[in-house]
Amino acid sequence: MPRYALQVEYHGAPFAGWQRQADQPSVQGAIEQALARLEPGPHTIAAAGRTDAGVHATAQVAHCDLGKSWDPFRLSEALNYHLKRSGVAIRACAEVGPEWHARFSAVERRYLFRLLTRRAPATHDAGLVWQVSHPLDIAAMRAGAAHLVGHHDFTTFRSSTCQAKSPVKTLDEIRIEPHETLSGPEIRLHFRARSFLHNQVRSFVGTLERVGSGHWPPERVGEVLKARDRAACGPVCPPQGLYLVGVGYPDDPFAG
Repeated sequence: MPRYALQVEYHGAPFAGWQRQADQPSVQGAIEQALARLEPGPHTIAAAGRTDAGVHATAQVAHCDLGKSWDPFRLSEALNYHLKRSGVAIRACAEVGPEWHARFSAVERRYLFRLLTRRAPATHDAGLVWQVSHPLDIAAMRAGAAHLVGHHDFTTFRSSTCQAKSPVKTLDEIRIEPHETLSGPEIRLHFRARSFLHNQVRSFVGTLERVGSGHWPPERVGEVLKARDRAACGPVCPPQGLYLVGVGYPDDPFAG
């Protein structure tokens, strides 16, 4: 059976998350239903990461196995025809080998968090950003974030329902940048690692917002990290500002 890699974009608001669920809409379910329109029968796809309810993606990666050979461009066009009112789009498609796996072949995930700082309610970006009404000190947030980069036990920033075998991860990068938009000033937080724990990025952002607002000194981030205690974490921020923006592979199936 030929295997195809799919680069997937979606608006997370209509979905209960990536993973297929029996009684709620999911991104996985929407794509599998579209595949069934092309080749009748059950389909199961695998993704690089399982995003939560309300989380968006510009470059999620999944793979599917099909019964016949498809031209990758025609496959993406056919899927997009059936997905056109779902909030999901296939941005790219490539045929890959039978051993290639969207999750297990990945060596890097990249997330973006958009934080809008203005008092007036967001209109055009409603549901696409986390809005706070007060200014944030970016220098303080960067100082706090520096404590998180590297190889650590991230128990403090891990959901109590996380199913990962170990809380020990290596966070390769946090980049925090101001960004002017038509809606007003944003702070964009970029995260890069081989893999992440459940709710790790949202826990990071909620904690760093406390630093940026002046409620926490930057050094407290290091203290709560060392505590290895979920109760020490800052608030978990809402999901709507979070985007999966890239998945890295030793050989990019979509290159060229």
